[in-house]
Amino acid sequence: MGERLLLVSTNYAPEQAGIGPYATQIAEHLAARRDAEVHVLAGMPHYPAWRLDPAYRGKWRTVEKRAGVLVHRRRHSVPPRQTAARRALYEASILAHGLLAPPRMARPHAVLAQVPSLAGGLLAARLAGRHRVPYLPIVQDLMGAAAAQSGISGGGRAASAASAVERRMLRGATLVGVIHDSFRQRLTALGVPADRIRLVPNWSHVAAPSASRARVRERLGWPPEATVLLHSGNMGLKQGLDVLIEAARRAPELRVVLMGDGSQRPRLAELAASVPGVEILPPAADEDFPDVLAAADILVVTQRAAVLDMSVPSKLTSYFRAGRPVLASVAAAGGTAEEVRRSAAGHLVAPEDPAALAAAARELAADPAAGDALGRRGAEYAATHLSRAAGLDRVTALLDEALALAGGASPKGRRR
Repeated sequence: MGERLLLVSTNYAPEQAGIGPYATQIAEHLAARRDAEVHVLAGMPHYPAWRLDPAYRGKWRTVEKRAGVLVHRRRHSVPPRQTAARRALYEASILAHGLLAPPRMARPHAVLAQVPSLAGGLLAARLAGRHRVPYLPIVQDLMGAAAAQSGISGGGRAASAASAVERRMLRGATLVGVIHDSFRQRLTALGVPADRIRLVPNWSHVAAPSASRARVRERLGWPPEATVLLHSGNMGLKQGLDVLIEAARRAPELRVVLMGDGSQRPRLAELAASVPGVEILPPAADEDFPDVLAAADILVVTQRAAVLDMSVPSKLTSYFRAGRPVLASVAAAGGTAEEVRRSAAGHLVAPEDPAALAAAARELAADPAAGDALGRRGAEYAATHLSRAAGLDRVTALLDEALALAGGASPKGRRR
C-alpha cells in the first residue's frame, strides 16, 4: 500500500497565481508518482482577486477530487482590502475552521505545508503533532518580513505577531524546505537549526509558448511597432505598480500592460485613466498565458523600495520560460535580483524609480537583438535549472529524508 499524505495549503487549484499552482503540482505529483493517497486541506479559491470564486459561494465545507487528489476546502474570511486587522481575521478564520473540521482521513504518514500561510503552517504542525508523524513546511515567503514591508495599517505590530507565530510553527519541523538560499539566515534567526533546512527551489509551472507572436499581438490589439512592457500577476501593495504607470507617463511611446488582479487594481485603474499608454487586463486563461507573455517585448517585475524580498515570485519563473527579456525594478540584494543576475536574462533597475525604468525600457527597445538574446538565456535557464521534474524531485527527496529520519521509510520512500 502507498503512503497517505496530507498537504495543507490555503491556496490551491483553480487558483492560477502565487503558491496555488505549486501546491497543486506537488499534490498531483505525489499522488501519481508515489501511488500515494494524497489529501489537501485548502481554503476557498479567492486569490489574487481577494474575492470568493462565485462557484464556491454559500459553501462552508467541500470535498472534491481533482486529478487523483482529495481536496478538503474550508470557508474563511476573504478581506477585499488589506489591513493588519483584516489579515489577522483571515488567518484566524482559516485556523479555526481547520481545527474544528480537519480532513476525515486515516492517519497520514507525513504532513506537508505551504507557507506563507500562518494558519496553514500552524494547522499542519498541529495535525502532524496529533498523529506523531513528520511535519514538513515549504517556505515560499515569511509573513513577518512581508507585514513589516507591506505598507498596510498596523504592519509593524502585525510583523512582530507573525514572526512569533512563524518561530513556533517552524522550530518543531522535521525538516524545512526553502525556495531560495536567502531564507536560511532568517530561518536560523527564528530558531530553526541550520542542519534541518533544505533547498527546494520553485520551478517554471507553465508550458512553453507555442502560438505565433504576431497573431497573439494582433488579437490583443498590440501594434507591431509598439514596445509592450507587460507585468503579470498580483496587483498588491508589495508590487508598487505605480512605478510602471509613472514610467508610461514619462515615456509615452511605451505601451505598459498590467495583467492580473489584486487589492490595488481599482486604484491603479484610476491612476492609469489619464495615461493613454497604460492598459489593464484581466488574468489570461491558463492555455493562453504562455503565449501572452511571449507576445510582449519586455516582461517586468516590480517591488516597493522598502521590500527586501527573499522569495522568488512565481511570475519570474514563468517569465524565463516565455523567452522574453526581464526588467526587474527591485532591491538589489533580494532573491528576485539574484535570480535575474544568475540567469543573465534581464536588467535590474532601482525600485520605485520611474525615470530609470523608462530609460532601461528604451534601451532594450532600441536593440531588439540584445533583448532577444536575453530572452533566449532566460528560456535556457528555465530548461536547465527550473524544470518541473527537477523541482518535484527535490520535494520528493525532502519527503523521503523526513520519513527516513522518522524511521519508517524504505530507500524508495515507501512505508515498510
